[in-house]
Amino acid sequence: MTPGSAIVTGAGTGIGRAVAIRLLDDGWGVTLASRHRETLLAAAGTAARGIRPNALVVEADVTDPSSVEQLFAAHAARFGRLDLLVNNAGTFGPTADVGELGPDEWQETLAVNVTGSVLCAGAAFRQMRDQRPQGGRIVNNASISAQSPRPRSVAYTTTKHAITGLSRSIELDGRAYAITCTQLDIGNVRTGLLDGLNGAGALQADGSVRVEPTMDAGPLADLVAHLAALPLGVSVPHLTVTAAGMPFIGRG
Repeated sequence: MTPGSAIVTGAGTGIGRAVAIRLLDDGWGVTLASRHRETLLAAAGTAARGIRPNALVVEADVTDPSSVEQLFAAHAARFGRLDLLVNNAGTFGPTADVGELGPDEWQETLAVNVTGSVLCAGAAFRQMRDQRPQGGRIVNNASISAQSPRPRSVAYTTTKHAITGLSRSIELDGRAYAITCTQLDIGNVRTGLLDGLNGAGALQADGSVRVEPTMDAGPLADLVAHLAALPLGVSVPHLTVTAAGMPFIGRG
């Protein structure tokens, strides 16, 4: 598939930033979205040259339906069509078990990780369905917590399990419109969410604390770029990618 146009949410930092930069390098038209314009501008260009000509920066709150609609409208006005959505915005939420989880903390985590992903996927689905030629690819960042929880991560784990249902529904409902969906279950990337793993260590299921292996975001960006380059006749519903040696297979 030749480079088209993409929206990447949570594009100012971490995995989203790496993916957006890789797609820009590959010649894609990319709309970079998050709530923080400064980090988006840094990801979208260079100090010497400013924003790249194939980049669009849009401040957006994925939990707000009107903000999401404005994001997709801005992308369509600039690039005309949408070939790829990288649904990456997310939050780890509180460290708590279900008995300790407060209702406000739960609602905040649910709003970003589930409502935000559904709103963005819905807007992408409609645009991909209605454009000509039809079709596109949606990539949902689910985390390996969609398969197995960490201790005291009930809010994050529950919301990431919900992404599995979203991804499978998109893949099924999108068949008639040449829309495919890939769920990426990612483990231990060196981003702000994992600062503790590089310092004091992470709580394990047996109650111990250990520093776990981590990986750079670059190979994940390469993987998303590879998925984006596949023809729409090829579907990759689910991929699991972790730092080698992390305690995931055999957790507990």
